[in-house]
Amino acid sequence: MNFKDLALNKILFLDIETVPAFAAYDQLPPQWKKLWDIKASYVNHDNLPDEEFYHQAGIYAEFGKIVAISLAFITTKMELRVKTYYGDDEKCILENFKTLLEKYFSTTDSYLCAHNGKEFDFPYIARRMLVNNISLPAILDNHGRKPWETRFLDTMELWKFGDYKHFTSLELLTTLFDLPSPKTETSGQDVWRIYWQDHDLERIATYCEKDTISVAQIFLKLRGQSVIQPENITISDRQKC
Repeated sequence: MNFKDLALNKILFLDIETVPAFAAYDQLPPQWKKLWDIKASYVNHDNLPDEEFYHQAGIYAEFGKIVAISLAFITTKMELRVKTYYGDDEKCILENFKTLLEKYFSTTDSYLCAHNGKEFDFPYIARRMLVNNISLPAILDNHGRKPWETRFLDTMELWKFGDYKHFTSLELLTTLFDLPSPKTETSGQDVWRIYWQDHDLERIATYCEKDTISVAQIFLKLRGQSVIQPENITISDRQKC
């Protein structure tokens, strides 16, 4: 089915925020330091110092954890409702997310949508669920499925139009489509510091919500539809874990 024909109220838009599992490189237990050094030897292309490069550990599901998941759905009245699970307890965040999925997005016409979700958000969530001994909800379990059988939508992939060497950030697309930027006060590179040094969980939740709203608005733009006006966007609930 063409993505333009999908029912909007069957799509759950989302974004996650992740951080390194430990506060600093020198706090890694010996075995984890050894494993991180091996990983870094392959991906630290700029030869950053160990302490500085470890700030990027949160982008790898094996070395990071989820501290916020923001979710948004569009009602039949074209209103956007946003909900966020956030906090220090990753398992609590993921269990609440799974409960919501199974309650409201368990049918075969339900979809998940994120920006670069197929490369990052969806596999990251699935991996962290398994690490936390949480069985995968059906919508996330793509084992044995053909690519066109998965229920994943990705605004970055939709924008590529088949150009697989092209990367476009969410911030660039919001600027291009004249939408509010989610990066005005915080960027993804700041999240490790906001979490581990400032421990400002509310700021992380706010940033995550802005990204999620942007994903939904970009999706509407890619369908040739009008975006949702600010007065019709509601941050309905935040649940701290």
